[in-house]
Amino acid sequence: MSDQVSSLNVERLYCDHHGWLQGWLRRKLGNSFDAADLAHDTFVRLIAKSSPVRFDTPAEARGYLRTTAQNLCINLWHRQEIERAWLETLAAHPEDTHPSAERQAIVLQALYEISTMLCSLPAKAGRAFVLTVACQMNDAEVAAELGVSDRTVRRYVAQAMLGCLKLRARQTVTELRQDGPF
Repeated sequence: MSDQVSSLNVERLYCDHHGWLQGWLRRKLGNSFDAADLAHDTFVRLIAKSSPVRFDTPAEARGYLRTTAQNLCINLWHRQEIERAWLETLAAHPEDTHPSAERQAIVLQALYEISTMLCSLPAKAGRAFVLTVACQMNDAEVAAELGVSDRTVRRYVAQAMLGCLKLRARQTVTELRQDGPF
């Protein structure tokens, strides 16, 4: 019975607030396509919640939907920023050296995941990792840049590397599930 009530509540929320949410997103994003997509994703997130969400007032429901949609906007802008940087990198190289479309999609997905992982770290830890790995700075240079000790830089980089290892482990598990038991 509670599943039916939850479904009815989501249906009611959708009917009452979808148009408003899509309009709010359209004004925020400046286009109808992304607004429709994110409005849909907002309700999918609501449906996917493990426990039913109840709202006492329409304002409370709209506040929840707006916050969820705002987070989805931030994710979209973050992905677009990464994609722009990737496209700029590709544009700086001869077209005949570009990877295949499939390889580009894989690289972009990896960049999104790494970026998300780095954003989940304390700011200095993410920055230490980027300076060490991407900029090839040594511990002393990174320490001077961040105003921390060499030992702290090593701890920060280890923290980020652990995040990378967890990403790789998740990817391996996903691949194993897709390949099946044999």
